[in-house]
This record gives sequence, structure tokens and C-alpha cells, in this order.
Amino acid sequence: MTIAVIGVDGSTLPPGAADLLDRAALVVGGRRHLDRHAPHGARTVELGDLDPALRELAAASGPAVVLASGDPGFFGIMRSLRAAGLELTVLPAVSSVQRLAALAGRSWDDLAVVSAHGRALEPVLNVCRARPAVAVLTGPDCGPAELAAGLHGWQRTLVVAEDIGGPGEQVSTVDAETAALRTWREPNVLLCLSDPHAVPDRSWYAGGSPGGEWALAEDEFAHRDGMITKAEVRAVALARLVPRPGTLVWDVGAGSGSVGVECARLGSAVIAVERDPVQCVRLVSNTTKHQVDVRLVEGTAPAALAGLPRPDAVFVGGGGADVVRACATAGAARVVVALAAVDRLGVTRDVLRDAGYRVSGSQVSAARLTDLPNGGSRLSAINPVFLLWGTR
Repeated sequence: MTIAVIGVDGSTLPPGAADLLDRAALVVGGRRHLDRHAPHGARTVELGDLDPALRELAAASGPAVVLASGDPGFFGIMRSLRAAGLELTVLPAVSSVQRLAALAGRSWDDLAVVSAHGRALEPVLNVCRARPAVAVLTGPDCGPAELAAGLHGWQRTLVVAEDIGGPGEQVSTVDAETAALRTWREPNVLLCLSDPHAVPDRSWYAGGSPGGEWALAEDEFAHRDGMITKAEVRAVALARLVPRPGTLVWDVGAGSGSVGVECARLGSAVIAVERDPVQCVRLVSNTTKHQVDVRLVEGTAPAALAGLPRPDAVFVGGGGADVVRACATAGAARVVVALAAVDRLGVTRDVLRDAGYRVSGSQVSAARLTDLPNGGSRLSAINPVFLLWGTR
């Protein structure tokens, strides 16, 4: 038997939905949808724990309908229904993201869309920290106030639609600091924007352009007299840091920020910690050039690390054993340390081991093809660097 799945936009049903509901012997949905749309005489099952509803639908002998908010195929119930082996006919409504973008008067093909409903908050926060435009499907304990509190240190504007699709629908545009202090009515959905007035570039790729190249050449970055993590070393470090959307990377002793910028280009949220004011200026220049949002903390580690959000991965490009120890106790799954001096290897390895990491490492050295005046080529060596990485 085929189950009809009907999307509800506030109090509005899509064409054909009324006839399906009139014939339904079983209607499954949230309490507000059942109260508003379930016909008299039909047996109803309120959605809470999904398993009882799935059993009722699988055993239904007559016409059955599932009521869901917006588009049931967009972070909705359809995945669970299909996983249960049910055959579906779907009548979708406008999704809450579509509706909010329309209410805000902006295009939405540039939005990264994440769901905090029944999911961990940290990955959602990290996408909001990394991306300039994000739509968030909120959930209990993962609403606008909680998200805004986690964005402390990042300049963000929230566009929040309360009671979306309902009679009390209201849209508010506030900064994150203000949003963290408010009580918000449910159901709600929000946009998290680095610049609410920006008009995104025209793109063929929904959600914004992918990162493109990685392990960029040194001349892609402003830096001081070759004081930059070389491309070959960055390539290995990035492989061990595994930057990706939903994660937070610390770049400690960031210098000109080449590692942090690359992690941000690959989708991670990034905090760069650097004590040299001149290097901080270069770092900001590099983030601007590469159009990524890296939060800069100007200060000396380990003191400057206090109070920062828990990282998923840490790159240590400068600092002694005390800095490595502080990074190793920050809760990251991965820590990568770059060392130029061989006599620091043993101490750094022991610090990582003592913190519970499995430690591996390698010497990264390379010889680059260089042109000669006579048209020939030679190999030009770069200084070797030791990389240690701890995983757990």
C-alpha cells in the first residue's frame, strides 16, 4: 500500500491533499498538524517516538497519510519512511528555508543548509563560523539563542523567523550578541550571515563554490622572507588535520596563516593564534585574498588559548613544549606539530603520548624542479621539516 506524505505550509495544504485526507483511515503527524488537518473519524497517531508510527503505517489496511512541515524530503521524515520499506506518494509544500529566504528578500542558492534538529550543536556551529551564509533548521536546545552564544568571537547577523508558517509568524534581524539573550518562539528557522547586505556572486553550484586547489604555492600568501609553511609540508599536514565542514581547527603560532587559510578553504572553521602584530596583518591580508573567515586571536600561547571553543584538530606551527601540552589537552581528535629542530622531537612525542595520543611522524623534505639559464633544469632542495601527529 502507498502512503501519502503531505507537506504543510502553516495552515495551507498543497493541491490534492484535502481529498487524500478525506479518504484516510489513519493520519500520522505532529500534534498541531493533527489538530488542524486530521479529518473526524480517522484514527490518528501523534509523532514523537518514530518507531510506533512506522509500525502503525506498515500495518495499515486502509488509506494512510503522514503530515509533515514544509517539504518532507528536505531534512524531513521521508528518509525514515523509505528506510522502513514504505511506498510513498509525496505532496510537498514550500520548505522552511525557501520561506525564510523569501521573507528576508534574498536568493538562497548560496546558502549552506544545516540541521540542528536532533543533532549535535558543535558541527552546526562550526559551519556557521566558517561560512558567510548558512540556513539552520533549529531544534530543542539548539535554537537561535544557543547558536548565537556559540558564535561569540565571530561577527554574525541572525535573521530569525519565529512561528514560521503560523499565524504569529515574525522575522527579526539581530546581531549574535542580542540573539543570545532573547527567548524565541517555536517553530523557528534562521539565517546566519557574515554580511546581511552582501549580494552573492552568481554561481552554478548551490551552497557556494567548493574550495578548489590546496597546498597552494607560497607566493599565494603574503609572508616574511620565506617564513611560511612550505606547500609540500602543508600537503602532509592537511592530510593529517582532515579539515572539512563541521569541524573547528586551531592554527597555533599561525604566522602568515597559510595552514589556517587552507583549512578554511576546505570547509573548516578556523581560529588562528599569533603573537606578532606584523604577522597578524599579513594573516588578515591572506584571509581577505582567499575570501575565507578565519578568527584571529592576537596573543601568546598557551595563555591565548584559554576560553577558546574546543577544536577538532590543532596545528602547532610555533611554540615549545608548554604550547604543545596545552594543545594536546584541548580535546582535539588530531594534533599536528611542525618542528624544524631535531632535538625537540623526543619531547614533543612524549607530550603527545602522555596526553593519550597515538603518535606518528615523518621528515618532510622535497627538491623542486628549477630552471637553469641554459634552458635545462636542476633540483633545488627546501629545508626539511619534521611533522609529528597524534590521533585518538
